[in-house]
Amino acid sequence: MAVVPVLTDRAAGAEARAVFDDIRAKRQTDFVNNFWRALAHDPALLKATWERVQAVMAPGALDPLTKELIYIAVSVANGCGYCIHSHTAAARAKGMTDAQHGELLAVIAMASQTNALATALQVPVDPAFERGGG
Repeated sequence: MAVVPVLTDRAAGAEARAVFDDIRAKRQTDFVNNFWRALAHDPALLKATWERVQAVMAPGALDPLTKELIYIAVSVANGCGYCIHSHTAAARAKGMTDAQHGELLAVIAMASQTNALATALQVPVDPAFERGGG
């Protein structure tokens, strides 16, 4: 159950509805997902988060699909089921194949295992891996 109700367009204030309209226009859809609707309780936070997401997820040195794959990996690491589902759908919309998804999950699982081992063993970082190390 949500901590706050997800707001319908009717229940959201004018500032939140303006962000909803921007989401619809920029994503070329009528769908505004529950994440944005939950944030609508705080229109300033909703607007700031929407603006930041657009900036970070825009094409840049990393292509949009790569950014979605990273988002999925971090969401798995953080245990955010909502974000795992949301960004898996976004990655599929950007062309992620079943094979890519399978490999992504294998990498996430491998990193989780080796991270746990390195942490448990307190393996010292090799000087060659440190910035400026040689």
